Amino acid sequence: MDLHNQEKDALTAKIIGCAIEVHRELGPGLLESAYENCLAYELRLAGFKVKQQIELPVIYKGIEIDCKYRLDLVVDDKVILELKAVSQLESIHEAQLLTYLKLSKIHRGLLINFNTPLLRNGIKRFVL
Repeated sequence: MDLHNQEKDALTAKIIGCAIEVHRELGPGLLESAYENCLAYELRLAGFKVKQQIELPVIYKGIEIDCKYRLDLVVDDKVILELKAVSQLESIHEAQLLTYLKLSKIHRGLLINFNTPLLRNGIKRFVL
């Protein structure tokens, strides 16, 4: 693994640590918006630059189409976080994040489901 990939893995590991801290404090069962706001706060405390609810247009034949896609969180302009609070992650959730990665040209994403007893079981990493 080259140094660039090690840095990216360290970045996602730190983000996951922040998500675990939020889950440790709140536990499962809240709305996605509560986890989003608390995780954004925790990430900022850790020194990350965090953007919330970023609109993502679709470019079709050179024209911007307003489809109202929204990225939950973007960390350091390098990682998209798609947050869920569902009984289990489905393939549609994975497809959603993969679409966001392709449209945004960001190559790394985390799909995090906070509605699980052990958060590590609710996290999936994606790399384009």
